[in-house]
Amino acid sequence: MGRRTRMYRGAVGLFLAGGVLLTGCSGGGTNDTSTADSGQRAAGPAPAATGGAPSTGGAAADAATPADGAEKTDRLRESAPPDYLSTFALDVDTASYGYARRTLADGRLPGPETVRPEEFVNSFRQGYDRPDGNGFTVSVDGARAGGEGGDWSLVRVGLATKAAPSSAERPPAALTFVVDISGSMASSDRLGLVKTSLGILTDELRDDDSVSLVTFSDEAKTVLPMTRLKDHRGKIHDAVDSMEPADSTNVGAGVRRGYEEAVDGHRKGANNRVVLLSDALANTGDTDADAILERVDSARRDYGITLFGVGVGSDYGDALMERLTNKGDGHTTYIADEEQARKVFVDQLPAHIELTARDAKAQVAFDPKTVEKFKLIGYEDRKVADDDFRDDSVDGGEIGPGHTVTALYAVRLRDGASGHVATATVRWLDPKSRVAHEETGSVETGAIGGRLWGGNNLRLQVTAAAAYFADNLRGGALPGAPGLGELATRTDELARTTEDASVAKLATAIAEADRLKGGRTDTGTGAGEGEMD
Repeated sequence: MGRRTRMYRGAVGLFLAGGVLLTGCSGGGTNDTSTADSGQRAAGPAPAATGGAPSTGGAAADAATPADGAEKTDRLRESAPPDYLSTFALDVDTASYGYARRTLADGRLPGPETVRPEEFVNSFRQGYDRPDGNGFTVSVDGARAGGEGGDWSLVRVGLATKAAPSSAERPPAALTFVVDISGSMASSDRLGLVKTSLGILTDELRDDDSVSLVTFSDEAKTVLPMTRLKDHRGKIHDAVDSMEPADSTNVGAGVRRGYEEAVDGHRKGANNRVVLLSDALANTGDTDADAILERVDSARRDYGITLFGVGVGSDYGDALMERLTNKGDGHTTYIADEEQARKVFVDQLPAHIELTARDAKAQVAFDPKTVEKFKLIGYEDRKVADDDFRDDSVDGGEIGPGHTVTALYAVRLRDGASGHVATATVRWLDPKSRVAHEETGSVETGAIGGRLWGGNNLRLQVTAAAAYFADNLRGGALPGAPGLGELATRTDELARTTEDASVAKLATAIAEADRLKGGRTDTGTGAGEGEMD
């Protein structure tokens, strides 16, 4: 992020946030496509729900003479009162969940301020349908929450990009690794893990990829200028192996030097990215994200160089890393062991270094005729003013191939309500042309009336478990949320049914949190109408 950004950071999270894009919606959910938008129309809310699917439109409309489809869509937008709109920038970060698991494994509860529900949800596979080309699919579904929240439903909005290409099919990469070698990194699970990770990556990258290496402690140093992998893998391995822990942590110096190297080694037509590997415990020089990135903003703007943050360590500066990557148009993850490192640097490599969408935002318009109140789970730091949804100078999220984004809402329907519930729209800019595009999907009451637990949608249940868990860790009280003991049991059953090792690890983390909390359970319902704070 870094252009005119107006993110609202109010307390918004009462429920869940999820991990990818939805398949097809059962029982009434739809997946409608809206056309490219020129970005010249006045900004406004997403298509609202007044009893019909939004227009799918044709070509991009001219600002002076909008097409009939665009006029219809604008009329639909105007029908949703402002307090029935929810707008946020997309986020594919997963560091919060990874760090929480690490903290729980060490026998400690994570600090509530480090828990972001959307990053818990986005850590899990959802199995959504993906588009054939560039852009997104949009699906909306849900289920009844059950228990004490029986009059509440969970509504899941899923966004998915095309599948990540094979290593041979992606464009070449020019990666500048900025490695923290301060004293706090002097352990096998920090600098040792970073060296192992970069060794894995060096063997995985293609001959036409390039890497450079910058280290920092109290000062920054270029260990390796931008170097092609072909015939130089041994040289790169030697540079990685040479890193040894030093003194204090001057993150600002490291990031600035990293961007200088990335600009010097910039390759046209390649994916140019700075990768910061650190525990982000800055204690020397600039320690504020805004100050650190002030001098590198031109590199991001003029060269399209983005920042990928990889967190390590049992003590981790989560807030600083989050702000750095937000300002640098990137995202964060967290690794605690070699298995996670291999997943990030091998399995997910194209998604971390390519971009298919810039400044991506989502807006969900709930129908006040059927919806009494609703709550977005998480995304507090990613909220966008409703009127800024189509203002393309307002920053959004950067998304790569193979990424999925899930937003989970707690929704209370009006008594006897039937029909349209919500319309979800995603808007993004093409990374190269900067042309704006949109896709839209909607959902009816029939698609969210089934039971959550024990239902057929196992991935929705995993999403719910992750979101309930996150909200509990930060002291929330979501309607229908089971206690941690019950949630651990349900998640363990899901792990066996899905045969998904990542779900089994979630169940273990929930059980450990329940043990550390001593079995305490909180519940809540909320009040009022419209969007809930």
